[in-house]
Amino acid sequence: MQVLFQASNFLKDEPYSVEDMAGRPPLHDAPAFGQRLAIFRKARGLSQTQFAKLLGKTREAIDYYERRAKNPSAEIILKVAEVLNVDINELLGTEHKTQRKPGPPSHLQELTEKLSELPRNKQKVVAEMLEGFLEKTSNGHKQAA
Repeated sequence: MQVLFQASNFLKDEPYSVEDMAGRPPLHDAPAFGQRLAIFRKARGLSQTQFAKLLGKTREAIDYYERRAKNPSAEIILKVAEVLNVDINELLGTEHKTQRKPGPPSHLQELTEKLSELPRNKQKVVAEMLEGFLEKTSNGHKQAA
């Protein structure tokens, strides 16, 4: 009689997870949204079941969003972005690019570059001064309004 499995296959260093083995392998690549959703979920160390609980959904629903949903609702996108603490543009794979005027950098950009070259302790001093100034200025604008 042929042995169909060996006991050594069950004695791996990696723990067995039902979620890792759930379902059959996909026949097609997951939609781009689903791929990014899975990447962000895994980066947060969440299983599909854990993530489903945070969203108030089932594990099967998360599997659907990750593997088959081509056009998720805005409600789901917003909720996923909130739970995973991810920018919606990142989740959707879109980049929000602001158009800049061609030409040399502004004076503020030059100062920011110089500030980034300072040691951390000096950057902190400048940042505290700037924060204090901005706070004082914004409070003055609020009182004037």
